Amino acid sequence: MATYEYLCGRCGPFDVKSAVGEAPAVYDCPVCARAARRLYSAPGLSLTSSASAALREREERSREAPAVVSEVPPRTGPESGPKRPPHPPLPRP
Repeated sequence: MATYEYLCGRCGPFDVKSAVGEAPAVYDCPVCARAARRLYSAPGLSLTSSASAALREREERSREAPAVVSEVPPRTGPESGPKRPPHPPLPRP
């Protein structure tokens, strides 16, 4: 079953579940029974991982209210470069 979106001129958009590929171009509105035309929209696929979805949501929120930074944040994590090399230097001939 797929969900198809229709637009009624009086009542607005509504959804209809129908078999894939069998949705009519015109469908009667469930409220006022007037003819409503089918809208073409992107399919609702949920193939995105939760981590990717969270990043996408964060990106979309930052468009409306971007974070303001007043200074460079402190460095977190390992320091640059190792303190001791993993191998001692090789002897020179």
